[in-house]
Amino acid sequence: MEAFLVSTGIVALAEMGDKTQLLALILAARFKKPWPIVAGILVATLANHALAGAAGAWVTTLVGPQTLRWILGASFLAMAVWMLVPDKIEADEDGKPPRFGVFFTTVLVFFLAEMGDKTQIATVMLAARYDAIAGVVAGTTLGMMLANAPVVWLGERVTRLLPLRAVHIVSALIFAGLGLAAFMM
Repeated sequence: MEAFLVSTGIVALAEMGDKTQLLALILAARFKKPWPIVAGILVATLANHALAGAAGAWVTTLVGPQTLRWILGASFLAMAVWMLVPDKIEADEDGKPPRFGVFFTTVLVFFLAEMGDKTQIATVMLAARYDAIAGVVAGTTLGMMLANAPVVWLGERVTRLLPLRAVHIVSALIFAGLGLAAFMM
C-alpha cells in the first residue's frame, strides 16, 4: 500500500506543470472531446508506466542492494533538482483533424511525450525502490490521471488554482527526502 500511495502522490505533484499536463491542455483545447482524450491518457500512461515499472524491477536483478541504494539515492536527488526546471511544449496549430481520431492520437502523442519524462523516470525509480511493481504502476497511473484529467475537463482554470512553483518545490523536497532516506537504508 505504501508503494501505491507514495507513487500516486509523487507523480501527481511531479505532473503539475509538466509537458504532458500542457499536452493534455492543448489536446482538450484543440479537439474539445474530453472522454476520448482522458481514455487515451489512461491507456498511454498504463502502457508507458508498465514498461517503466518493469525496467525498474529488472534493474534490481542486475545490481546488488548496496549499489542500488546509492543509485536510487542519487537518482532521487537528481529528480529533486529536475523538478525545479519547468517544462514547456510547443503546440502544433495547423487546424487539421487528427489522422487517427482523438483517442488514438492522444494515446500516441501522450505515450511518446512520456518517454524519458520525469514521471516515467520516477516510475522506474519507484519500482526499483519498492518490491511492488503493480502498486507502483497503479499509483503512478492514478497520479497522472489526478493531474491530467481535471485539466482536460476544466482546462486552464485548473492550472491557475495552484501556484506551480510551489508545487514544484514541494515535489523537489519529497524527492530529496526519498533520496536521503535511500542513503540511510
